[in-house]
Amino acid sequence: MTRLAYLSADPGVPAFGTKGASVHVQEILRAFRLRGASPTLYTVRTDDHVPADLADVPVVHLPVDSDRADRALPQRERVARREQRQVQVAGDLAARAIADGADVVYERYSLFSTALAEVTQALGVPGILEVNAPLIDEQATHRHLVDRDGAVQSLRTQVAAASVIACVSRPVADWVLRHCPDAGERVRVTPNGVNTDRIVPTAPSAGSSPTVLFVGTLKPWHGVEVLLDAAAVAQEDWQIRIVGDGPQGVALAEQAERLGLTVDFRGAVAPSEIPAALAGATIAVAPYPAFVDGDDYFSPLKIYEYAAAGLPVVASRVGQVPTIVGHDVTGLLVEPSDPQALAAAIDALVADPQRARDYGAAGRAVVEAAHSWDAVLGQILEGVCDDARHSVPQDTHDGDGDGAHNGVVEGAGREHLVQIA
Repeated sequence: MTRLAYLSADPGVPAFGTKGASVHVQEILRAFRLRGASPTLYTVRTDDHVPADLADVPVVHLPVDSDRADRALPQRERVARREQRQVQVAGDLAARAIADGADVVYERYSLFSTALAEVTQALGVPGILEVNAPLIDEQATHRHLVDRDGAVQSLRTQVAAASVIACVSRPVADWVLRHCPDAGERVRVTPNGVNTDRIVPTAPSAGSSPTVLFVGTLKPWHGVEVLLDAAAVAQEDWQIRIVGDGPQGVALAEQAERLGLTVDFRGAVAPSEIPAALAGATIAVAPYPAFVDGDDYFSPLKIYEYAAAGLPVVASRVGQVPTIVGHDVTGLLVEPSDPQALAAAIDALVADPQRARDYGAAGRAVVEAAHSWDAVLGQILEGVCDDARHSVPQDTHDGDGDGAHNGVVEGAGREHLVQIA
């Protein structure tokens, strides 16, 4: 049985948490297991929402030390020390994976980690680097980054060592290529997916006003405040259910009260509870606001989940969203940050339930056909192994000891395959 080392060195991603990133970690583990692989998870953060079907996955948990002792330091020095701890713990994760052994290494990209490069070099096995966001730019723009050069060098080291660099969107792929132009055809775009077995079509609750659903972390870039403003100007009778929490939660509750809205705030739920949270909804929304250039790289997991539940989607026409929501096919697209337009689109579907059901059925068909997590992993492995459904790549390492791959995918022929059984 093929041994998989899954590495996650990002302290912002709890492997067994409720965030979309947590769902991504769990579903890739499931997809590998579906292929018969035996994964071990090496992570800096776990959380408590361990799914029953992943409870037997071996976990090596090495947390990044708390910065409590550094709080009296100037901010720049405090941040620098935290970055150094991230480097250290990523190295510790790599050392554990090397000691345990693995046939394949898969790492979720994080700042300052070179774990994938270290493991692939030490064990002579192929590595897959999954890139979900331009983390260096994110950190510098929205948080604090001291060692930018170190972060860039870590990215280049990881990319050079990877057989495949799987990016969730074209903008993310372009970002990787700007920093690592030699990555070439090893970079591929693999958007998020959805578990179509776990999330199944739901029917609107009978005997109540249509329910308009939002799922996600309550942060400004999700635009939930626009949804509340839309509800205040709606012409049809509908109610709002919000699943998730976050720093904007209190402000949104105050806004709802100020607008005289009764909103069903349900808080964050574990991924296993998402199907129940979606049940009975009528329409699902992704009311993203307008973004500045460079912030529209995300692959919205929630839209795939909405579609899997057979829900019509009303979403903002931003970023990758128009590539997922077919306007007047699986839902409706509206201009961002426009509560009047959002209300009109929702009203139109509330007034025409058959149209809403048709959109929902079309969305379900799309995700069933092409966006299961198994399909996503198949796209990641495509060309690296002949039968991506049942195989993972064996050694595509160049064998020169430095881990560098300066061209396209190497050694992807049948002779390099290993069957998982």
